[in-house]
Amino acid sequence: MAAPSGNTCGDMERSIRERVPPLLTDMYQFTMAYAYWRAGRHREPAVFELFFRDNPFGGGFSLFAGLHDCQLFLRSFRFTDADVEYLRSVLPPATDPAFFEFLRGLDCSGVTLRSVPEGTVVFARVPLMEVAGPLAVVQLLETSLLCLVNYASLVCSNAARFRLAAGPRRRLLEMGLRRAQGPDGGLTASRYTHIGGFDLTSNVQAGFLFGIPVAGTMAHSFVTSFTSLEEVWPQTLVAVGGDPDPVDFISLTKGWLSRVCELLGAEPGKIREGELAAFLSYAIAYPQNFLPVIDSYSVGSSGLLNFCAVALALCELGYRPVGVRLDSGDLCRQSVDVRRVFRLCSDHFSIPAFDSLIIVGTNNISEQSMAELNKKENEIDVVGVGTHLVTCTRQPSLGCVYKLVEVRGRPRMKISEDPEKSTVPGRKAVYRLVDAEGHPFLDLLCLALEPPPEAGVPLTCFPQGCDNSPISITPAQVTCLCQEVFTKGQVTHPPCSAAETRAKVQGSLQTLHPRHKRLQEPDSYTVALSEKLHNLVTEIRRGSSNNSNFLLAN
Repeated sequence: MAAPSGNTCGDMERSIRERVPPLLTDMYQFTMAYAYWRAGRHREPAVFELFFRDNPFGGGFSLFAGLHDCQLFLRSFRFTDADVEYLRSVLPPATDPAFFEFLRGLDCSGVTLRSVPEGTVVFARVPLMEVAGPLAVVQLLETSLLCLVNYASLVCSNAARFRLAAGPRRRLLEMGLRRAQGPDGGLTASRYTHIGGFDLTSNVQAGFLFGIPVAGTMAHSFVTSFTSLEEVWPQTLVAVGGDPDPVDFISLTKGWLSRVCELLGAEPGKIREGELAAFLSYAIAYPQNFLPVIDSYSVGSSGLLNFCAVALALCELGYRPVGVRLDSGDLCRQSVDVRRVFRLCSDHFSIPAFDSLIIVGTNNISEQSMAELNKKENEIDVVGVGTHLVTCTRQPSLGCVYKLVEVRGRPRMKISEDPEKSTVPGRKAVYRLVDAEGHPFLDLLCLALEPPPEAGVPLTCFPQGCDNSPISITPAQVTCLCQEVFTKGQVTHPPCSAAETRAKVQGSLQTLHPRHKRLQEPDSYTVALSEKLHNLVTEIRRGSSNNSNFLLAN
């Protein structure tokens, strides 16, 4: 495993300034900010909420990720002279020059961020973040915060689903960098798939920055680049802790190959010499890390035989080969055949190390094919996943939104012709209610100034998406989900390490009831409004229907 950089936090903050400068936003944020400024409203206190409307992948939950980057973005938010001059060139000529001086002095010293902890299991329509501060500033933050949360949460949730499909025993390797949507997408995917449950990454930069264990040995190109044993150099290897004189490793391996062919009744004439040369060269270079891909030609007629011969030669010299990788064909059937041969070699040649060889499977793995692995007999220990993981092929976007809920202390609500797009007004507190068995069963949205619900005390609430009928519940435990993580320009709740957040994710998923984390047709988790919040929504809707907010109302 590569050691993380000694100044990782500093590297990450510099990375945020480079990747997410204040200009990485939509043009209309600046036109709105100018209109607020022109009207003298830019300093009005305002509150926005960030949430998503539907759980991703047809599932019952999501994971919240991206918070640390949001904190670093807020801390470094300020416009450079070059930024301001560019905005001067693209905003309409009638823009008051004093506005650009206003922009030069902007930062997030007046912004407060309250958030669900990173790595928490979350549900549709529950506020993930509350951003409070001067109206113009918190408006300008919208697009950047959405960009930082949307993909991070989506790919983290996707990784968690792959982990659930794989089960707890199988190790998972993320290897999607080459298929990702650009370098930033690849790095973000490696970081948050690890948090979501993957054990390893092929991405070396992710290992450097985030301390994620990295893995990788060889591609098919390495194997096919060899054609003859004459290309193997050096041709010797020194035994572990024994005779210092180098051993002719090619001759040793050829002897083992004859014995393996005899044991398995294989035809030596079908064995690829170039493949054997590649395996020998790699084993000589990394005798303690020998894990080749064995399907460049034929697994049964060549790759497996060549591997066993080289691995047995390594064992004779005191080394421990690691295993093999399968990358095509019926992975389940092949893995069973490979394991059978490993056991035969272990028993026949009395080589116990062959009992612990691992089998890695990589071949365009999707969530569905991962789940099918558990239904078929197989001997796969590690699964590598790329395209379907990092590109989130089943759903390309989480669809987070950022909506105004309060201005000058007064609640604000979007009332849409599409009920799905209506918002819940007012500044809120979010509580997770837990049953007697320790499973969360309802998230309750309350007005911020309401007294919190109490364990063991019955309460009435109104589930969202229902027919406005109240329900009565009694929680065994109550947890307040949101905490203040940034205020007065400073991070007030230090982020956890990737490993700590990863552990939090697994703990959070374990508490979730199986019916809510089923990959197919899960039960819907309940998100409800308190009585006071429900009454506020009803009052605002009634006022809107009576045209009380329209200038030309009769």
